[in-house]
Amino acid sequence: SALRVYLQPGLSGPSLRLVLDEPKDNDEKFEVEGLTYLIDKGLGEQSGTVTVDYVDNGWQAGFVLSAANPLGGGGCGTSCSC
Repeated sequence: SALRVYLQPGLSGPSLRLVLDEPKDNDEKFEVEGLTYLIDKGLGEQSGTVTVDYVDNGWQAGFVLSAANPLGGGGCGTSCSC
């Protein structure tokens, strides 16, 4: 399976995530260092270049995804009473 980059909504705004998935007709496909990444064409246009890094700083370890373009969002932040 390939790694799909997808947009997950959240209280502090949407964030990019990874999940194992199979290709779909509306996907763009990228191969980087032996790994296959998939992203919906619409999300790819919205996000611009997506960077996937692995972080291990002692108290937190995992993949961190960032987009070249803002993904919108806004949410309530920490003062939300909704």
